Amino acid sequence: MTPATIVMDAPVSFEQGPGLPLWKPQNYSDRFYGPTTLRIGVEKSRNVMTVRLADKVGIDKIAQTANDFGIYDDMPKHLANSLGSQETTLLRMAAAYGMLVNGGKKITPSFIDRIQDRYGKTVFDNDERTCRHCGPKIRWHPALSVPDVADTRTDVTTPQHAYQIVSILEGVVQRGTAVRLKDMPFPVAGKTGTTNDSKDAWFMGFTPNLVIGAYVGFDTPRSLGKKEAGSSVAIPIVKQFLNDAYKAGLIESNPFRVPSGISMIQVNAKNGRRAYPGDPNLIWEAFLKGQTPENQQTVFGGDTVIFNEPEVNYYDMFSDVPNPAGQIQYDEFGQPLPATGVSQHPQPAPEPALQGTGEIY
Repeated sequence: MTPATIVMDAPVSFEQGPGLPLWKPQNYSDRFYGPTTLRIGVEKSRNVMTVRLADKVGIDKIAQTANDFGIYDDMPKHLANSLGSQETTLLRMAAAYGMLVNGGKKITPSFIDRIQDRYGKTVFDNDERTCRHCGPKIRWHPALSVPDVADTRTDVTTPQHAYQIVSILEGVVQRGTAVRLKDMPFPVAGKTGTTNDSKDAWFMGFTPNLVIGAYVGFDTPRSLGKKEAGSSVAIPIVKQFLNDAYKAGLIESNPFRVPSGISMIQVNAKNGRRAYPGDPNLIWEAFLKGQTPENQQTVFGGDTVIFNEPEVNYYDMFSDVPNPAGQIQYDEFGQPLPATGVSQHPQPAPEPALQGTGEIY
């Protein structure tokens, strides 16, 4: 699957066992939206799409992934848990989101980094990595290189798959349920969450170097109020914190790190197909090498759909693209087109300058 994979957002029901009624998951809006990209399903928090995908992938794999990311120690294999019905903690969720933004490296949360005695000798160090040529006292000199510390963390997923999720979660802020954070002066990605009857409201997210989590609810569960949700209750708290953290210099303005092995391709944000001239819904989509958006798409939970649009030679599609007055359009590199049009042929998106797994340990 890719972020552009089409999933059917339509009524679905599941047997729960003898004597029990059918389980019919619903979207928050109580509406269904038909064939929808996987990206939009996350950006708009579509429950029915999530359950349909989980049923297709298999709850065993879902449970194993949740366990690998430390969300649960042993997730019960119930399909409803794909929507987060199983209890967990804010700390576990923060660690899991950190493993996405750091490129898929295992994080074990800790409250204490190091303990020293009265003489400055370290008696406990949470960082168990070995560092050759390190010592208690080293006089630094410009001619000396910084010691190379091996990264021995376990890989819970590949950097490429992790980045695809990071890109989708960035879309949650740009176009989805967390759009109230869109005006932050630095990149933010994340996901809102709301339980039945608005009893719990969540936002879990991150910047390139900081993970943020907010949970709002009562000690004895009861509704926060009609139609209250993560977007209306948790996000204002997060926004105030982010503003304060940014003013204190704790947040970087750098973009999220893009690993090698990712192809950035312009697609239509609504249907996931390759973009055409004048398309007002352009976004850069993250595909693994070898993946490309296709005109023929298989719908999970539906039939194969063939979009009968005129064939366009992609390598000529940017010749003399008009730019109507008052409407900003962009070239293949995301730069604004001049008002009179542009004559150029697209090239592959430039290789990202920022590599690596990020700073979150």
